[in-house]
Amino acid sequence: MITTPTLPSDVIPGQYWQWRDQLIYYVRVGERHPQCPSLLLVHGFGASTDHWRKNIQGLQSDFEVWAIDLLGFGRSGKPQVEYSGQLWRDQLQDFITEVIGQPVILAGNSLGGYASLCVASQCPSTAKGVILLNSAGPFTETDPRPEPPLWKKVVSQTMRSLFRQDWVSFLIFQWTRRRSIIRKTLLKVYLDPNAVTDQLVEEIYRPSCDPGAAQVFASVFKSPQGEKVDVLLHQLSCPLLLIWGEGDPWMNCRERSHKFHQYYPQLQEYFLQAGHCPHDEVPEQVNDLIRSWVLSRQV
Repeated sequence: MITTPTLPSDVIPGQYWQWRDQLIYYVRVGERHPQCPSLLLVHGFGASTDHWRKNIQGLQSDFEVWAIDLLGFGRSGKPQVEYSGQLWRDQLQDFITEVIGQPVILAGNSLGGYASLCVASQCPSTAKGVILLNSAGPFTETDPRPEPPLWKKVVSQTMRSLFRQDWVSFLIFQWTRRRSIIRKTLLKVYLDPNAVTDQLVEEIYRPSCDPGAAQVFASVFKSPQGEKVDVLLHQLSCPLLLIWGEGDPWMNCRERSHKFHQYYPQLQEYFLQAGHCPHDEVPEQVNDLIRSWVLSRQV
């Protein structure tokens, strides 16, 4: 186990776990409670355990809290592999089994929500419950889309072909990883501009400087879509809590909520005045909802 130095005073030092010859960074705080499951926090695309710092600090007095950097992100290794929901599902399953040692409640934002749902649905012995915050992931299309005009097909196929070119994805990566672009993107997806701090920008920028980061970026966008969310919900058997930042410009939360209810009506959910990352933008509200849901259900 390796403890890593950190610069900001509110970032909690973590450790490394070796998985498939790669170092995986994680954080653990709080005490284990015999009557209450531990929490495992899973970040979204481009983020890391740092993105959960306000939740780790706010929940550690009530729970044993773990947070992990998915392979390819944060301080974890960035090998040249095909990145997918299945890969991160396997990583999380092995982490729960080998490191935590007991079933947990998974809480995931965006991409991390999809990975958490994959674990809870397909590896049920590892999950006591799952909390999804503006979770990503495709649903099965039930209504056929209208046939687009020929010119749109040509443009779409051309763009997909371009994105598969290494030099194109590298240029896009170099553009999007600039601090100024990171800040602009965050200001679009957070309702409260005061939540977009220099520290937050730096936490997202820093891992993009690691060797292999550009290849991870390219691989994620080239990988095939994973299992559909509706299929995963049919497989799910544990309690489900949805927390939505209703001001998210990247997804129609009400529309996605309706689909979740259609396939898993026994869920519980809340809508908050926040953007794509409610856990970081309104952490006190999110922490209270997580705490109340876990303790009241005794999942």
